[in-house]
Amino acid sequence: MSIQLPTLFESRMQRWLGDEYEDFIASYERPRHAGIRVNTLKIGLEEFKAVSPFALKPIPWCETGFYVDENERPGKHPFYHTGLYYIQEPSAMEPAEALNPEPGDRVLDLCAAPGGKSTQIAAKLRGQGVLVTNDISAERTKALAKNIEMSGVRNAVVLNETPDRIAEKFPAYFDKILIDAPCSGEGMFRKDPDAVRQWEKHSVDVCTVMQRDILDTVASMLASGGRIVYSTCTFSPEENEAMIALFLARHPDFVVGESKHSPLFAPGRPEWVAGLAESGGWLSPLLEQEAQKHEPGFTRPEALAQTARAARIWPHLAEGEGHFVCVLEHTGEKAARTESAAGTAPGPVIGAGEVLPAASEGGRKGGGPKAKGRQESRSAAMPRREDKSARQARGRQKDAYIREEASEDDVRRACLQFLSEQVTAPVFGTLLISGDYAYACPVEPERLRGLKVRRSGFQLGMVKAGGRFVPSNALAAALSPRESARLLNLSSSLPEAVSYLKGETLTFGEERIERIEGADAKGYVLVSIDGYSAGWGKWAAGVLKNEYPAGWRWNG
Repeated sequence: MSIQLPTLFESRMQRWLGDEYEDFIASYERPRHAGIRVNTLKIGLEEFKAVSPFALKPIPWCETGFYVDENERPGKHPFYHTGLYYIQEPSAMEPAEALNPEPGDRVLDLCAAPGGKSTQIAAKLRGQGVLVTNDISAERTKALAKNIEMSGVRNAVVLNETPDRIAEKFPAYFDKILIDAPCSGEGMFRKDPDAVRQWEKHSVDVCTVMQRDILDTVASMLASGGRIVYSTCTFSPEENEAMIALFLARHPDFVVGESKHSPLFAPGRPEWVAGLAESGGWLSPLLEQEAQKHEPGFTRPEALAQTARAARIWPHLAEGEGHFVCVLEHTGEKAARTESAAGTAPGPVIGAGEVLPAASEGGRKGGGPKAKGRQESRSAAMPRREDKSARQARGRQKDAYIREEASEDDVRRACLQFLSEQVTAPVFGTLLISGDYAYACPVEPERLRGLKVRRSGFQLGMVKAGGRFVPSNALAAALSPRESARLLNLSSSLPEAVSYLKGETLTFGEERIERIEGADAKGYVLVSIDGYSAGWGKWAAGVLKNEYPAGWRWNG
């Protein structure tokens, strides 16, 4: 076998799987499966099938997921850079499917980096509601923020916090919560050989303590009648069925929900936990203690029996890596919502008549690409605060030049002016000023006070020296081509598309810039590839200064 599995892991799996063990071990000799998931915020499913540069094989448990040949290098196509799809391991698509977020829901993705499940949730929300996405690792939130922005998500906040700190600010707030829990990673041994080397460091005992505490904390953030999905990428029953049974014993107002799991998935294995308890495993006394705290009859066997309704994804039964997915339903009456159906904070609209008039699309010069689907976010005023991206930018600015900090009014004024001139559709949210940055924040901004924030919402741009407003690439990625006053459409079949994605300057005449009635060719231009938004450029006198961010550029 090409992968050297730990001896202890093999012996545990052989004991639990019995007759299935040989098939399970044989799966490690087969190639791993690569997948992509279509981002329906930017392209319809049928439209993507029509333009896909790859052969697609449907993933049975995710309507928008497809197996692809990873030798085709899906990360090296312009469509990846326009956010049309996310490269994701097939089994990892199931937790967000089980969560089943709907437009208008408030959703928390607690352990979110690098962002695959968050972008999947965002696509299901369709720009309506709130997504709070978080990771405890500051370094990993960089990739999380990038993937949220590249996918064109307008209604997300990115945090870098512990669960208990988030719980202080968002008590009983979320309709749905995803916990892709830190785990021993046994299910990733085939996909990632380093997971084998890390297995002993991230021992089952260490992980179960974290998992128990996370589950307990998350329960306080869920609104009555809400749903939690708990998932891991490990086979260990201590981290899976046992964690759920322990949670049910501590929280009798939850049950394991019935889910429409794929027939390729296996059920949970409560008998494995019972075996652990009988052999004197650590879980037995914990479960007994918790059961005794609650009403008579709520015993360990009843809690364990419910875990059979969870799903296990085995690499010898389904074309994906190992996963465990369990739906936890709160039995209380669903909480009534006091604000709008969209679930966003109240406030006037950025770019509409209440603040400044939006640019009128009117007639567009030139034959622009077909308008794509649009998403909406919201906006108003808020006391000044500064998130992590703003602090980092300020540090870089001080090295470059010395100037007075722009006032909150300066940033707000410049932002609204840019939107009124450049963006032809309204943007929704509370207009939140963070350092030199402007955001459309989808939550009540006071909830973010005191938290470590990577992105305070939909980043619109920042003010630089002289009051000049520089739009963010997040704004470009979220706009459809018809939502910009100026547009340049490139073809993926021509070298200039890759040149743009590499950050190179382009030269061309103004006749290629499609623009709304009355707009001059000079200024910020939304650059699209085959009609799908990618980023900004700034055109003047036949030269397009490239504004595609360095951290997003094509490096092939």
